[in-house]
Amino acid sequence: MPAVLAPARGRRGSLRVADRVFVKVAARAARDALVVACPGLPSPGTPPHVSVSVPGRTATVRVGVELPFPADLAALARAVRDGVAEQVAALTGTRVVEVTVLVERLLPTTGGE
Repeated sequence: MPAVLAPARGRRGSLRVADRVFVKVAARAARDALVVACPGLPSPGTPPHVSVSVPGRTATVRVGVELPFPADLAALARAVRDGVAEQVAALTGTRVVEVTVLVERLLPTTGGE
């Protein structure tokens, strides 16, 4: 097996994560957070609308979601915000300075609620 030589310390290069990757990670994190926070939600509505700004080494994320109603909207939005911030930071190595959650639509829940 040939030896793999690591480049000299000052010549390792850099990593740039494409904006579309941030968008996909944030959208998936928002969906996952809602599944955990609303286990009774039959199927999510439209996928979250995500926009990301990455000026330098920090990220600002805006997530538009559809939430069930009636429900604790503040708690659901908090779950989305925290999940997105955690996953984007963990998977991209970029510090998330702000996550704005926009409730775009309320989905009526069915059943005896």
